[in-house]
Amino acid sequence: MTTKRERLEATIAGEKTDRSPVALWQHWPVDDQYTEALADSHVKFQKDYDFDFIKITMSSSYCLTDYGQQTTWRGTPEGTRDYDEYIIQFPDDWLTLHPLDPHQGFLGDITKSVELIGKNVGSEVPFIPTIFNPLAQAKNLAGDKLIPHLRQYPEAVKAGLATLTENTIRFIEAVKPSGIAGVFFATQHAQYHLLSEKEYKTFGMEYDLEILSATDDLWLNVLHIHGLEVMFDLLANYPIQVINWHDQETYPTLAEGKEKFQGAVCGGLHRWNTLVRGTPDMVRDSVKQAIESTHGGNRLIVGTGCVTPIITPVSNIRAVRESV
Repeated sequence: MTTKRERLEATIAGEKTDRSPVALWQHWPVDDQYTEALADSHVKFQKDYDFDFIKITMSSSYCLTDYGQQTTWRGTPEGTRDYDEYIIQFPDDWLTLHPLDPHQGFLGDITKSVELIGKNVGSEVPFIPTIFNPLAQAKNLAGDKLIPHLRQYPEAVKAGLATLTENTIRFIEAVKPSGIAGVFFATQHAQYHLLSEKEYKTFGMEYDLEILSATDDLWLNVLHIHGLEVMFDLLANYPIQVINWHDQETYPTLAEGKEKFQGAVCGGLHRWNTLVRGTPDMVRDSVKQAIESTHGGNRLIVGTGCVTPIITPVSNIRAVRESV
């Protein structure tokens, strides 16, 4: 019997597999604030649907809570938390960020959650924690002030990004002993309506690559390019094995992305039109189309372009898994 790791590694390499790998992930509101509840939510979701890997989805503030950044759960259908007043208000505030210990505070609780997931699933199910790139973390500390700050006070922002990069590498090293297969590396500013390529290279790519160099001993690193009008061609050369983007909502298509990237592409499902508003038959049709568009599912991991909304019907999630 083919193991999940064997199936994924063969898919990444472009080799024939018994079926296309498949994975969905979602936020866990309220539970994502508690060590055991966060772990239990992921383990139960995996037991219910038997996906090919677990993408550990923390609240986006998990790496910032220890700075005093406050968030509130207000019932969004994506399961995300709202940011309250941002702690970065003035340019000099970037200089106040200090290195965090991944074994202490709220970040330490998340490290323990990853450990608990590892103990529950062992080597049977690959699992990867979400890592927000430093620029995304910076946005969650400064809100709308980030882009004006990086254009007017670049050195101050770079100092903050350097600290966030250090924190991120420390966290990755802290969870490696848990048995992580890789990381889910999420970018949010590689969008042409937000930054130019030159700006992204300066404030995004430089720090992204430093972090990814700490994952070169892992085998399942997934790059998520969040948003619309994405800089796909710029990021397609990152040292990762899988690339994921909103392929049903923006350039490139799944087939086009596969031609631009050497590893596996993850996508094929529209999370709102198909997963939330659709039916199991619509889900099955979308999976079939994704497989056909990639020459029989070659280098394809069936999934969606971002988190599965928490209001997604169970029958549709089950149809995704049963379609491969």
